[in-house]
Amino acid sequence: MKIGILSDTHDRLDRTISAVALLQEAGAEALIHCGDLTGPDIVSACGVLPSWFVFGNNDDDWPMLRLTMKLSNAVSLEWGGEIALVGKRIAVTHGHLHKDMRRLLTARPDYLLSGHSHLLADEMHDGVRRINPGALYRADRFTVALLDLTTDDLKFLDVPR
Repeated sequence: MKIGILSDTHDRLDRTISAVALLQEAGAEALIHCGDLTGPDIVSACGVLPSWFVFGNNDDDWPMLRLTMKLSNAVSLEWGGEIALVGKRIAVTHGHLHKDMRRLLTARPDYLLSGHSHLLADEMHDGVRRINPGALYRADRFTVALLDLTTDDLKFLDVPR
């Protein structure tokens, strides 16, 4: 199973729609958004595939975001949570709250997905693969990530400006 990973879209709707299309073309079967959506239109744009979301430090209208997630059949992981797909445990948080990072890492998931820094990353720490897909706002390069949970292959995809 291939999952698309996005973060820090900051209400850049056209760029998010392009990113989602790019991920779909690359074979993504589900999407995980690591926070800083900013507006409900981003939820709707990602809702074309099964989707999970966490809140980031720029997500203020939680009631509207939650409602849009519900209407899009998406899952809100609030400030951070864990999901299981094809036998893999995937923890997700935005990354700005260290207590959530510590809490999620304590459970020793296979992956920890986060955003916040606007910098792509793929690092292994104490047996947990930590992935940041980059950002679609305020970054030198706009990127998302595609993770194949079966082969553990990760690709960063450039989203056109």
